[in-house]
Amino acid sequence: MSFRDRVLGFLEVILRVPPLFVIDEILKIGIGISDLPIHDLSNIEENYAKLGNQFNITTPSESYDSFDPVMSKFLLVSVLRLMISALGCTVALCMFILNTKHLVVVYMYLTSLGLILLSYWTNVNIVKSVLSTEHYKNGSINILSNIISFNLEELCTHKIFFINIIQNYILQSLLSVVFINIYLGPRNPILQKLLPGIFLVPSILAVLPIPAFLLNYAPVVAALIPFLMVKFVLCSSFFQVIHSVSSGYVQAKNFVSNFGMSALVESEWLRLNVPEVLRTFWILRLLEHAGIFFLSGYWDIEDGNSPYFRLLKYSMVTGCDTLTAVLGITSIVSYICNYIGKFFQWVLLTDEENDKNFGTVSAIVFYILALQTGLTGLEPEVRFVRLCRNFCLLFTALLHFTHNVVNPLMMSLSASHNPSVKRHLHALLVCGVLILLPLLLMYFLWKTQEMSTWLLAVTAFSIEVIIKVCVSLAIYTLFLLDSRRETFWEKLDDYIYYIRAFGNTIEFCFGIFLFFNGAWILLFESGSAIRAVMMCIHAYFNIWCDAKAGWSVFMKRRTAVNKIESLPEAAEEQLRELDDVCAICYQEMQSAKITKCRHFFHGVCLRKWLYVQDRCPLCHEVLHGIDSNDQRDPRPPVENYQELGNDYNR
Repeated sequence: MSFRDRVLGFLEVILRVPPLFVIDEILKIGIGISDLPIHDLSNIEENYAKLGNQFNITTPSESYDSFDPVMSKFLLVSVLRLMISALGCTVALCMFILNTKHLVVVYMYLTSLGLILLSYWTNVNIVKSVLSTEHYKNGSINILSNIISFNLEELCTHKIFFINIIQNYILQSLLSVVFINIYLGPRNPILQKLLPGIFLVPSILAVLPIPAFLLNYAPVVAALIPFLMVKFVLCSSFFQVIHSVSSGYVQAKNFVSNFGMSALVESEWLRLNVPEVLRTFWILRLLEHAGIFFLSGYWDIEDGNSPYFRLLKYSMVTGCDTLTAVLGITSIVSYICNYIGKFFQWVLLTDEENDKNFGTVSAIVFYILALQTGLTGLEPEVRFVRLCRNFCLLFTALLHFTHNVVNPLMMSLSASHNPSVKRHLHALLVCGVLILLPLLLMYFLWKTQEMSTWLLAVTAFSIEVIIKVCVSLAIYTLFLLDSRRETFWEKLDDYIYYIRAFGNTIEFCFGIFLFFNGAWILLFESGSAIRAVMMCIHAYFNIWCDAKAGWSVFMKRRTAVNKIESLPEAAEEQLRELDDVCAICYQEMQSAKITKCRHFFHGVCLRKWLYVQDRCPLCHEVLHGIDSNDQRDPRPPVENYQELGNDYNR
């Protein structure tokens, strides 16, 4: 990407940041409901007292009949605030999703209006300063005559007044030049030439000996014509705006009908560059609060902590006090975790596409944790503690993601007899790190923190990572031993099954423990609808689905073992006369089972085949009893072998 493209991309990101600041400020000041003092409608007297104090109703003899008007007034104000806040958020979101061309046009309109307001404000200030001088009140000041007559002594007497007039001349000239260049309406030559003079009208009249009531109206006159020009452009563009909105809606509707809603969301996510915008918004917001931290004198406060720690704490607390701020810090977390994933990919010497979702998954986990714990509604001290705890949980989640990357790589290296010692060492190094880091985390937390439901959850996740890594190392070792054997290791499948069954059982038990731990938090600590939903999702996917899948595998294995044991074992003479390999694994047969159709297979290979179907791999005759479907499997043999291969990989 060229430097010009980078600059344009950065400018496009910057243009989309202000709407986020607008939404953030609306969320920060509340939406009209947070100030409602009614928590118990049954206590009329207490609520009446609260509302009476708020609306200056202090007469104790007033009847409770006045409670209803006061209450109605308060509710009306709250509803109006809610409607205004919702309207502001809607307008800001609409600005955010505009394309770059229309967004620039909107900013030019807003800048034109801002220039008019700034010009009006500065003109009002200069007029007030003129009218407040004693010389003007006495009628003895005449700047114009002094300038014409070069009366330097008199000008020096009114030096401050004269300097203010000159400054306003310069400022109004600059504002008029900028307004002329960004004004989007029709460019009338005469009006273009008159605009600088219109902006300078109050400054010109301030040096003339005119009555005060005329000078008071000068700022309004100077701002009226530019304001009418902007209003004319807005009114004339109304139908164009409606057409743009309707055409955009039609395009989005056609896109959804052709490609689906998910494709539309993905395309808009990429077009708007949402992660980069959120990161920029949060960084600018962080710089804003860092400036407030220094200007407010928090740096010099003596509380026994380092000023750098106070700055970090203040930045983290203020960096997640609204939903937009949480989205921003989530984007930062995603960015950092993405590079952590790239680091592990570099260590493991792999570049799989499926391993590049570190940032996305980490962002989802962090945002869900933020919503579950209600970060935005907590007190600053509690919020900082909860944020640190969420980072600990995210750290354990990163360990799980890393294991999901290294586990298939280790299975591939061991099963494929990969001779690259470097890749083996790197994989083992990552496994060692995945064992060491959870141990260090548990040691530190149990040393410094009191026992709590959160600490139990972190401990459970950490132990689960260690067990999963140990299971992977055990299976990896078995595959390496099998690669050094010259004969077929028939018991290998049983050993792998027992090891994985042990790991899955421990993981299932931890899932049940975490469910009850979460239920305790929901009922007695910090209940929320989001936590309840996440518990239901956890109970379904991590408990019910795992239990169902594990029981299905167990029943298939037990049924297959019973069927295999009912088949006769091949004698050594029969194997010598056959002098063939197993038709499933193509390995030499030291022992074999004989089917009813007189075909020879390894017992373990035939058992895996029975997981797929109950027919002979060669002639498709029923191996044992009646097929469960009482028909031939309609799938071609290629699909059966693919499913069998997937079972081998398990």
